[in-house]
Amino acid sequence: MARVWGRLAWAGALLLSAAALAQSTDTVNIAPRTAPRRVEEPQPLLRVDTSLVLLPVHVTNALGGPVTDLGRESFRILEDGIGQTISSFCNEDTPVSIGLLFDSSGSMRGKMEKTAETATAFFQAANPQDEFFLVQFNDRARMVVPFTQDASAMFARLSHTKPYGRTSLVDAVFLALQQIKKGRYSRRALVILSDGGDNWSRHSVRELKEALLESDVLVYAMGIFEPAGTKRLSAEERNGPALLNELTEQSGGRHFPVSAVDQLPAISRTISRELHNEYVLGFYSTNPARDGKYRNLSVKLAAPDGQQLRISFRRGYYAPAE
Repeated sequence: MARVWGRLAWAGALLLSAAALAQSTDTVNIAPRTAPRRVEEPQPLLRVDTSLVLLPVHVTNALGGPVTDLGRESFRILEDGIGQTISSFCNEDTPVSIGLLFDSSGSMRGKMEKTAETATAFFQAANPQDEFFLVQFNDRARMVVPFTQDASAMFARLSHTKPYGRTSLVDAVFLALQQIKKGRYSRRALVILSDGGDNWSRHSVRELKEALLESDVLVYAMGIFEPAGTKRLSAEERNGPALLNELTEQSGGRHFPVSAVDQLPAISRTISRELHNEYVLGFYSTNPARDGKYRNLSVKLAAPDGQQLRISFRRGYYAPAE
């Protein structure tokens, strides 16, 4: 009973204080909240509680160059096989948050100098407002340069890298997916520089694929592989191309197999151009269910004048859930 009376007394004191404050002649100035600045760039495909889905799409020609002059009528979207109406459409160069994943395992010996040059070419082709972070991986994945717009800091770190140890590629992608969430831009991508394979990660490939399905991140890869017949490859090296193909295709990015390190700088510039030239197609799903289930997406392209064009896009998304 004493505890109850104590609580009543405390509540009464609060009411008396509020009444006294209401009778005070002092003026209280409350600054109005500033409305958030409207962001004009399109938001990427996300698992969000809205019926609007925004789907990034990349189109390239037979030579791998970006195609940027297509109109809304050139695209058709299907969700689980059902056609959708494109309600919004844009194509513009906006900044990107990018994670560079750099393989420094022992199998990269003899390739490090050219691989560092590749990173330099990639930074030079970037948008000046782009931001980057660097993950290196061998026996373990490490965040060595957090988000920065200073490309020289990235290159300085790469130029002093010494290759050793095994390859924890899957763990490196997991680490990068966590870091990319801190990016300031809605367009986000990971770029992997590796000779393929994984033989030391704690996470499984299956876990990584599930994490990629939940993310809105494009994955690009430059797979630096030994020419066929040059040496006896390990199981991890043999499986490397397939792994990079799976990760990039699922995310809507691309894998560029590299047979000679001299190809790397040109390929890095191609990736940079693709990242900054994408279409964003928006549609309101005809499926009203808010069941949190995965929905498969397909994009059909009507190429003008019979051109041979390549299209890449995210293969699906999770519906909103109640």
